[in-house]
Amino acid sequence: MTAPSGRARTLVRVFTQRFTSTCRGARLARQLALVELHTWGFPETTALSADAGLLVAELAANAVRHGRVPGRDFELKLTLLEDFLRIEVSDARRDRRPAVQPHAHQAESGYGLRIVDAVAAHWGVTDRIVGKTVWAELTRRPCPPAGGV
Repeated sequence: MTAPSGRARTLVRVFTQRFTSTCRGARLARQLALVELHTWGFPETTALSADAGLLVAELAANAVRHGRVPGRDFELKLTLLEDFLRIEVSDARRDRRPAVQPHAHQAESGYGLRIVDAVAAHWGVTDRIVGKTVWAELTRRPCPPAGGV
């Protein structure tokens, strides 16, 4: 993988798992993502983990609600690089492309991608042979030095 500056990015960790296209599968995807991030050194109390949990929840819920094909799972992939975390959720519906919806007064749904757009540094959609992948990236901020502010 190459950074925009042209320098190579160092791959740190990757996690990939398939889940049933159900509400339970979406909840499990978020829970396992948080467990995996914890094993990578990002407990739930960190901003990166909290933001990642939110993004996984929204993207997985969208995959279940809008990308579900009976009998097909959705896939979660977390890729940790030296300067960002990439979250990918793939489903089997290429024809249902996500788009940020305009604000609707007192709407009970339609906020998922607005949240993704607000939290992620970048996000987008990539076609697959079967279906699509919706991805979002979170910038990794360096931790402050111990005892420093």
